[in-house]
Amino acid sequence: MSKFLWKGLLVSPAVLAATLVVSATALAAEQPVEIAATGQAHQLQLPAAATEAAKSETAAVTAEPAPLASNLTVETIDEKETANLYEGLANEPIPPVAEQAKAPENAVAADLSETKPAVAPANLSAQQPVPEQIPAVAPANLSETQPAVAPANLNAEKPIAQPEQISQSTDPSAQPQAQSNLLEQINQYSAEDSSSEDPAGQVTSVSQLSDVRPTDWAFQALQSLVERYGCIAGYPDGTFRGNRAMTRYEFAAGLNACLDKVSELIQGGSRNLATREDLASVQRLQEEFAAELATLRGRVDVLEARASELEANQFSTTTKLNGEVIFALTGIAGGEDAEGREADKTTAFGSRVRLNFDTSFSGEDLLRTRLQVLNLGSFSTNNTKTAEGELRFNAGPFGEASNTVGLDALLYQFPLGKSTTVILEANAGAADDFTNTVNPYFDGDGGSGALSNFGTRNPIYYLTGGSGIALRHQFGEKLELSLGYLAGNAANPTRGNGLFNGSYGGLAQLTFKPNDNMALGLTYVNSYNFVTGTGSNASNFPVRLGSFGLDSDSNLPVSSNSYGAQASWRLNRRFAIGGWAGYTNQRILSNLATPTGSVQRGDQKIWNWAVTLAFPDLLKEGNVAGILVGMEPRVTSSTNRTLPEDKDTSLHVEGFYQFKLSDNISVTPGVIWLTAPDHNKDNSDLVIGVIRTTFTF
Repeated sequence: MSKFLWKGLLVSPAVLAATLVVSATALAAEQPVEIAATGQAHQLQLPAAATEAAKSETAAVTAEPAPLASNLTVETIDEKETANLYEGLANEPIPPVAEQAKAPENAVAADLSETKPAVAPANLSAQQPVPEQIPAVAPANLSETQPAVAPANLNAEKPIAQPEQISQSTDPSAQPQAQSNLLEQINQYSAEDSSSEDPAGQVTSVSQLSDVRPTDWAFQALQSLVERYGCIAGYPDGTFRGNRAMTRYEFAAGLNACLDKVSELIQGGSRNLATREDLASVQRLQEEFAAELATLRGRVDVLEARASELEANQFSTTTKLNGEVIFALTGIAGGEDAEGREADKTTAFGSRVRLNFDTSFSGEDLLRTRLQVLNLGSFSTNNTKTAEGELRFNAGPFGEASNTVGLDALLYQFPLGKSTTVILEANAGAADDFTNTVNPYFDGDGGSGALSNFGTRNPIYYLTGGSGIALRHQFGEKLELSLGYLAGNAANPTRGNGLFNGSYGGLAQLTFKPNDNMALGLTYVNSYNFVTGTGSNASNFPVRLGSFGLDSDSNLPVSSNSYGAQASWRLNRRFAIGGWAGYTNQRILSNLATPTGSVQRGDQKIWNWAVTLAFPDLLKEGNVAGILVGMEPRVTSSTNRTLPEDKDTSLHVEGFYQFKLSDNISVTPGVIWLTAPDHNKDNSDLVIGVIRTTFTF
């Protein structure tokens, strides 16, 4: 038996049907050749190596095949005679495997050789094309000299036990990543085996193969192989899959495992040895599939070499770098601001850059460190004078942009048992770090999906943020509970700040997913000194006193209780509908007197809603079109005359089309149309245009 066969293969022998068929009768009927055990094991040497097989592939076959079912009586021989026997078998002219198929069940073996090459390739290099994929199935018995498996953590599609990615930061599932040809080859090679959490072990009984029944023609043949040689293994799901077509490479893998098992028996001096016909059949199969076996060896060698190169040149053994860069061209096409003056129509060009360093120490945890730079000013500060229509990827409502690099997000996520995940937020935490906002295709946190703050998610999610702790618990596959507490000034030890004495937001949500196409979320948020940063100035009254002529630099202390319901339903692969409704009871906790007026304690009732339509894969796979119609937060009533109300209703209409240029670049033109800006019909409609280009890496 060729040594390089045992050293060069690393694939599973899950499908050994052809071997069964060729030698089924012989395995059940033949007398074993007994070989005396010795104190020192000798490796089985069959002269028919792959190179010999390549040369003899075209030689004329002159000898008649020995019947597989013949009853051959063989006397007991010693080691020397065994070696002579093997040598004689190797030198004996042997016909192709297909000619041995006498019984009807052996027709499978004949079919397997139809695609064999006429001559084994002289140069089996790594670049030799391999037309068929080899499913990686649990090996029956691999020898110690086989090459090591390519590391599983190089699987580009599925990192080692990668924890669920938080959605506030750049979500790898939301932004396609380009894969190298090398990683694709490694993934293709190990796809089936790596996807199984419980690979099938060595089969010790035919009954372990769930799809093989006593009435099947192959039952006795399988039973014989298992009981005598133990060289049969099923697929990872415990099946044999005898009713499907197999590739020559699958057969070669199974053959290699059986060769290893026979060799192991002989080396160990076992008396339960193969018959002469068994050895002859195995040798013929070895010669028949020499080219496939050699090709597999070359593929594995190349993958191992490239995997080693990746390991030697990787960025870090524990940390992955991924980034997102947004270039945005924005401007106001027309309309009036919240104060009734014509809005400035200046066109602006800016960017947002995020670099995420994702570190895992156990393969199941995640330490995320994010650096961010913003240099696109907000419309609410400079143009519209209202938080309505504010973009998600700029400096934020009433914020100022700069090119300063800052630590934007810092969190650590780890599992607590099988169903619970704990998230520790050290800086700039957000609700979508630990809960499902139930707004697919729109919530891309500015990098993809909706263009505006309001279009990204239900505004009540913005009533919490900062530093704190959160957890997610799964009640089976359909129900999830999310809990979180985040403080706005947790790092400030002064009075009225800190983890518990300053602004905070506590969120609880039940998310129900009856299937992969539907989701429903019920949310409650209790907050102190937080506003949504969306909607009218009246809904953000505690921080917008100046817009109502109240001359004060102080913010009013405010608490709120908010309730939200979100739903999403994908009707088919190209259309999804969703939306939400939110209600907030905002309470002003103290009186405030200013030189220009006063504010009394009281309550405000604030409502918002939206309906979303998404069209995934529109015109091209990977593209997304979205339409949103809704009402940004509006104060519908207040308990006293010193608290402002919104008398009119403004509609937020947003449309975008995200065009995927490549796996790493997308361009999204879009428009935002605000009727009666700031919920005031005296103001003419505002139209905001945006062209966003997003780069991911």
